[in-house]
Amino acid sequence: MSAGASNHVVVVGAGPAGLAAASAALRAGAAVTLIDAAERPGGQYHRMLPDAYAAAHPERLHHGWQAFDRVRRHVLTHPRCDWWPESAVWSLERSDPGEERPPRVHVLRGPADGAGRERHVLEPDALVLAPGAHDRVLPFPGWDLPGVFTAGAAQALAKGERLVVGDRVVVAGSGPFLLPVAASLLEAGSRVAEVLEANPAATVLRGWGRRPWQLAAQAGKAAELAEYTALLARHAVPYRLGRAVVEARGDGRVEEVVTARLRPDWSVVPGSERAVPVDAVCVSHGFTPQLELPVAAGCALRRPDPASPAEAFVEVDGDQRTTGPGVYAAGEITGIAGAPAARTEGLIAGWLAGGGAPDAPELAPLRRRRDRDRAFAARLAAAHPIGAAWPGWLRSDTVVCRCEETTYGALRRAAGDPAGASARALKLGTRAGLGPCQARVCGPTVAQLLAGTPEASPGASPVESQFEGLPAATPHHRPLAQPIRLGELARPPITDQEREH
Repeated sequence: MSAGASNHVVVVGAGPAGLAAASAALRAGAAVTLIDAAERPGGQYHRMLPDAYAAAHPERLHHGWQAFDRVRRHVLTHPRCDWWPESAVWSLERSDPGEERPPRVHVLRGPADGAGRERHVLEPDALVLAPGAHDRVLPFPGWDLPGVFTAGAAQALAKGERLVVGDRVVVAGSGPFLLPVAASLLEAGSRVAEVLEANPAATVLRGWGRRPWQLAAQAGKAAELAEYTALLARHAVPYRLGRAVVEARGDGRVEEVVTARLRPDWSVVPGSERAVPVDAVCVSHGFTPQLELPVAAGCALRRPDPASPAEAFVEVDGDQRTTGPGVYAAGEITGIAGAPAARTEGLIAGWLAGGGAPDAPELAPLRRRRDRDRAFAARLAAAHPIGAAWPGWLRSDTVVCRCEETTYGALRRAAGDPAGASARALKLGTRAGLGPCQARVCGPTVAQLLAGTPEASPGASPVESQFEGLPAATPHHRPLAQPIRLGELARPPITDQEREH
């Protein structure tokens, strides 16, 4: 690819998608500011050990390490790249009506718990959003006990700190992500009692077996699967299909979990329950994209399945452009398809955001690869769906919003009250989503739990119902994307012009 016109591209997120976008934008001739909340690039997929651990062979801990390391070195040492680690984008400020410019990017630089963070404002010529996703965990009785972890948190501790969450662990939920999590725990020293995939074998095989010849393009993923399977076999870890953790029990912390066999709709097969002693359980039922920044930038969202109001992704065209002026998106916020797909989308988004020629010959194979990855994502969703009957696991006293301790019973009572069933009234009445996480964890769950209530408008989630004259109350609308102290807000920001001088 030949260099294009020089401009300034801000890339938010330094995971596989963001790092690839920064690399492509630099090759296109742009100046790049790469922003991430972590100390090091790589995201969850390429999370690295701290220097203090002196890992002699980091490539043993990461798939595709050598390719990642090349890109990382290229980006971080490039003279036109500013790398901003430990930096949080707390707000995006849209341009005035009629101005077709990307939003201003408001950034806090410094550790999240530090007292001397600097406030900066960037005015880029193009903005690439690649913030990634976080675990989605469906609630079940006891999921708020200490010792119940999201699978992503457990893997982050194992990969990034070589810490184990427990000596005897059950990994449960849905999706292929369970396998690398179990592998990370085994390598860090945990004993994994079993790995539980909630979908039965028929559902998984039907999703993966449709048009099997298309899987030939995903040989790398097959090799990765074989490696994880061999590791589980060496450690005698059973992998059970059609079974899930439906309850956690313990006095002050988790001591055992109750697992049960599930039907295809995820309803529990009576009499199939059994207790398994553990000191930790790691759960993941897929991923929730981090959409607050795309929503703040004015990007339209799409829903792959209208019957699943909890699922939404950023709408992009063939060039990874969003509906927001000058805003591109890549990675899990456009669809959950894995790290290779995120890298491909990042390469396309970064090249075009950086002023690269849209007819560059290298783009054609990238677009074909991106389309194959999107087909793989659709196959992944079909093989590992969330069954509609999972609310049957819940009891009236099961906590749904952990920040505010809102129970399932309180939500159902509020939804049944005609005077308080609107999205805003329900949120204020039950406080679900008003805690520190600001509905990042419980928002999709509340939407799905209440989507079938009589008060929900046909084909829409109650979180989108609205009072007359007010915008829709979506769970992703957060004017402040990250916490900011009043003192930090009061200090004048450092602008592009001030940094240049």
